[in-house]
Amino acid sequence: PASIPGIQYSDTSTMSVTKPKKTVDTQEKVSRIRITLSSRKVKALEKVCSLLIERGQARRIKVKGPVRLPTKFLRICTRKSPCGEGTNTWDKFEMRIHKRVIDLWSPPDVVRSITSINIDSGVEVEVTVPE
Repeated sequence: PASIPGIQYSDTSTMSVTKPKKTVDTQEKVSRIRITLSSRKVKALEKVCSLLIERGQARRIKVKGPVRLPTKFLRICTRKSPCGEGTNTWDKFEMRIHKRVIDLWSPPDVVRSITSINIDSGVEVEVTVPE
């Protein structure tokens, strides 16, 4: 019979496929790292997001985001009068918390070097590596 690459013929006319042996890569394991940023100040949050994405793209790693999560509104309504007498007037206070999520696909040590930027005060950073 005609010889086909990857197929080995034997005397009993049965065919067996020979598979190439796998080589072990010396590269580090690439994992997904999720960076969650939250802040009350939108400008500071967007600045940190753009810095992280810029540094990730400079190192040629896969970056997804920033994904803008819904803003949380924390509201408190309180009486203006300290003694409770007088007209019922109310003060309404509100704090808005903005969140962004950025996903990076790279080895953990590369992410450590990317996230070593000067982060503005008021911006909280949470780095998670799903197993």
